[in-house]
Amino acid sequence: VSARAVVVMGVAGCGKSTVAELLAERLDWELLEGDALHPAANVERMGAGIPLTDDDRAPWLAAVAAWMDERLRTGRSVVIACSALARRYRDVLRRD
Repeated sequence: VSARAVVVMGVAGCGKSTVAELLAERLDWELLEGDALHPAANVERMGAGIPLTDDDRAPWLAAVAAWMDERLRTGRSVVIACSALARRYRDVLRRD
């Protein structure tokens, strides 16, 4: 079986991080809390209650995709908690 990625998505506070953590533990897969890859400017904006724009999210989504791709290329399956709710955001993370 080839490496796989599961992305657990949802709005802030819905429990996606908890579900992703439990799933990763159960499957013994590597876990990424997607928010950990946000640049400092995004973290500041979110902390101030300012919604992120598509331009704000683009480098973050690229970083999440790169993290995932690196692991999949080396045969490691992953679980990612991520608030990529818009279809265009999910498209950045979608793989064959």
